[in-house]
Amino acid sequence: MGRGDDMTIKEAIEKMLEVYKLRRKFDETALVSAWPQLMGKAIANRTKQLYIRDKKLFVKVESSVIKNELVLMRSQIIGRLNEHVGHVVIEDLVLL
Repeated sequence: MGRGDDMTIKEAIEKMLEVYKLRRKFDETALVSAWPQLMGKAIANRTKQLYIRDKKLFVKVESSVIKNELVLMRSQIIGRLNEHVGHVVIEDLVLL
């Protein structure tokens, strides 16, 4: 086995970060598309915009009643989302 086959530590770290970034993107996309299934139709139908940035899930809600409900359920929602992908992707929920 030649020396040329070995990956340097720097290359290994770059590769790992690349994979991690892709994985995070994949997890974020999975969470956004699983929102109706995880939250139920009633809530999903009243949430308009959903995106994730810096481990925060931003949710645009048109109904103040639903908004209040989501505020009260914030920690359960975060827990449910992270459980869905099997590790922490979301640390905060921001209602718009």
